Amino acid sequence: MAGENRQGNGINQLSNPLGLYVDDDQTVYVADRSNHRIVEWKWDVMSGQVVAGGNGQGSGAHQLSYPYDVIVDKERDSLIICDYANRRVVRWPRRNGTSGETIISNIDCWSLTMDEIGSLYVTDYREDEVRRYRRGESQATVVAGGNGSGNHLDQLSSPRYVFVDRDHSVYVSDGENDRVMKWVEGAKQGIVVAGGQEQGNGLTQLYYPRGIVVDQLGTVYVADGGNARIMRWPKGATQGSVIVGGNGTGEQSSQLNWPIVCFVSTGIHPNARWQHNGITVVGGNRQGNGINQLSNPWGLYVDDYQTIYVAEWSNHRIVEWKWGATSGQVVAGGNGQGSGAHQLSNPRDVIVDKERDSLIICDCSNARVVRWPRRNGTSGETIISNIACVGLTMDENGSLYVTNVGKHEVRRYRRGESQGTVVAGGNGSGNRLDQLPSPQYVFVDRDHSVYVSDGGNDRVMKWVEGAKQGIVVAGGQEQGNGLTQLYYPRGVVADQLGTVYVADWGNCRIMRWPKGATQGSVIVGGNGEGGQSNQLNWPIGLSFDRHGNLYVVDNGNHRVQKFNGNSNA
Repeated sequence: MAGENRQGNGINQLSNPLGLYVDDDQTVYVADRSNHRIVEWKWDVMSGQVVAGGNGQGSGAHQLSYPYDVIVDKERDSLIICDYANRRVVRWPRRNGTSGETIISNIDCWSLTMDEIGSLYVTDYREDEVRRYRRGESQATVVAGGNGSGNHLDQLSSPRYVFVDRDHSVYVSDGENDRVMKWVEGAKQGIVVAGGQEQGNGLTQLYYPRGIVVDQLGTVYVADGGNARIMRWPKGATQGSVIVGGNGTGEQSSQLNWPIVCFVSTGIHPNARWQHNGITVVGGNRQGNGINQLSNPWGLYVDDYQTIYVAEWSNHRIVEWKWGATSGQVVAGGNGQGSGAHQLSNPRDVIVDKERDSLIICDCSNARVVRWPRRNGTSGETIISNIACVGLTMDENGSLYVTNVGKHEVRRYRRGESQGTVVAGGNGSGNRLDQLPSPQYVFVDRDHSVYVSDGGNDRVMKWVEGAKQGIVVAGGQEQGNGLTQLYYPRGVVADQLGTVYVADWGNCRIMRWPKGATQGSVIVGGNGEGGQSNQLNWPIGLSFDRHGNLYVVDNGNHRVQKFNGNSNA
């Protein structure tokens, strides 16, 4: 996927790579240590491009010296780099950057990560500690270790990689102690969650652990460097299991050679449950046009920092609500209903195009799809005209998928295309498997299968890429409120196992349908139409954040509800 063309400094080569970061569209950023650079590899490409450093080893602002780790700060569209031999942490523009800015000096940084509110966590292996730097703070707080080198529970010895979960617990690969430690926020000491049984290759042991990832159930995934394997340790387990490697050091496809970092999707767990009582995170202050209000919201988009973008039907605007905010800001429209470039008319959906740092909006009553700058935009650009758009989404290649209720179809627009290709429906209104009478919202999985909420037929359809007809994956048993039925479904999401999550609009509930199931289950709502925390009133938009928390646009209550995942599921 990156490298594999022997050691070297070509654009298709790496030399002693260490840290990596994988973004949502599977673009990989690698700290190419011995080449003193950061390289970016797009999904499915044969070579990378240098995005930081690459100007020879040195301490200049345009140089790096043995970078050990890299992450992406999406909020500021920049790279943050552990510039190891220069004893600094550097911020570098993600696009077309020619130099970096030192943001932390005099630190023996090995790795770093960032939480959902933008706090930076950095390991300092000489001081045997992990520090947290909140946005705008110059002084750090020690959140793990900091009591000298040792093997006590309040100590670390040569900490390497760090991970932070949604509760702000810090997980650290404690290299010299051959263990992974968890430090709950505010704790004075940690607990051992993997290894710690001396160095070795048994299932209770680790040998100089490196990269770590933790899922929403507390399962730890660790790159067991000296044993050339990746291990999984369930929460509370006294031993782990080998999931990759463990076949000796080597370069065969089943082997690893001193693995450094592992990356595991931490999305929706197959046994996940959600709290029945939602938390209002947007609106909820009655219907209105104030910056703390919503009026008939429809679609939404949740980014990696839990910033929420909402398409407001009646206020003719898109609003952005930061994590934890009590009010939002208008980022598109909001200039009265109209057809001007600076206006919207009954927008129904919005997504973020991260590659171009812009919003893409279904501007329904203007029969157009609009691209709007994500930051400080005053007007939009029409990219698709004469379309009765309700929902849209984008795949990892940047192809745009749009529902058209007027033509009963879903159309895909690859980058640079103006006409698009029909990928679902397009055979008129009807209930055959090749028809969609009222397609609403759309989701595309990593295999490019298209999932569509087929409102008029009270079902969700899946169209495999290139198929001439779809298959019913939820509902389709006439309109009703039984567990085999839906009532005008709206928002839809499918997880990595093919489980479908759907906003069952008329039944005021969110349902989950496992792959191949003939009936679903209610995961939130279903307690009658109402405004209580366990009720919904005509739910439309549906999304999950990277931790598996569920967000629902509660249209009739003019709010967005967040239902936290239950980590004890």
